[in-house]
Amino acid sequence: MKVLGIETSCDETAASVVVDGHTVLSSVVSSQVDLHARFGGVVPELASRAHVEMLNAVVAEALVEGGVERPDAVAATVGPGLIGALLVGVSAAKALALVWDVPFVGVNHLEGHLYASFLEEPTLELPLLVLLVSGGHTMLIDMQDHGRYRLLGQTIDDAAGEAFDKVARYLGLGYPGGPAIDKLSVEGDPTAIAFPRSMLDDGYDFSFSGIKTSVVRYVRAHPDVATADVAASFQAAVVDVLVTKARRAADEIGAHGICLAGGVAANSLLRDEIVLACKEDGRRAFVPSRAMCTDNAAMIAAAGWRRLQSDGAWALDTGADPNLKLSVT
Repeated sequence: MKVLGIETSCDETAASVVVDGHTVLSSVVSSQVDLHARFGGVVPELASRAHVEMLNAVVAEALVEGGVERPDAVAATVGPGLIGALLVGVSAAKALALVWDVPFVGVNHLEGHLYASFLEEPTLELPLLVLLVSGGHTMLIDMQDHGRYRLLGQTIDDAAGEAFDKVARYLGLGYPGGPAIDKLSVEGDPTAIAFPRSMLDDGYDFSFSGIKTSVVRYVRAHPDVATADVAASFQAAVVDVLVTKARRAADEIGAHGICLAGGVAANSLLRDEIVLACKEDGRRAFVPSRAMCTDNAAMIAAAGWRRLQSDGAWALDTGADPNLKLSVT
């Protein structure tokens, strides 16, 4: 079954054709980074307009690249995300499904991230501990089986990616903040500043608003501090909390491995530390390619194929939900 996936939840206009949930025939992503960079973050109205302008061309390119004229189903992200951006993708997907007379299925963006790893490693053994880290979410998920999840912990304030963006903006590193801090940290000393590890020993929830404040206070008190040292020390503190809690959670649930997911999973230090931790614990680590960490439509098509097998087609009066939660047991 060839599934056309469409992703427009935030600032990436993406389309992909995936066969049977694991073979990627095409994956096209049109980034809006340059459009939003001068504003220091995503402007929802601009994102929605850009999706309207780009989506037809992106879908057409994905179909041509995949050698497909008419897919067997169409999947689209229905939430969570920016409501205007989501509606562009959902409306287009339903229109295409109607014209082609094929099933339409809505996909939770978070579930899509869970299936990004399976696109590159279909034989991953369950249960898995998934550390989903992005600009809007920081979650520890017990993936017990396909479609069966248990939320172990999540952020109570800022997501890790949001903290990266805010700290980068304060340090004058530009947008997006994650890649900028990752790149600059190579030049800094991660032990130079002892930033706090919030809630390190308190369950599986996260808090990153405090470390952002700590960075601001430290730089104000030490205006001559090297920016690279601040970036490296901040990154080390965030990664330390993420990896420590992921290891502990994996032990508790008896996970066969730990998977990274989400945009922050592209961070070099996080990728290295997760691999090292799993090696020490005798557990498999799976780190997706950077292309599969960031928002893409291949993961939406893969998750959509899974949902079609288990739940069937969705009605064409389906809407979008910007606050959609991951369905957990």
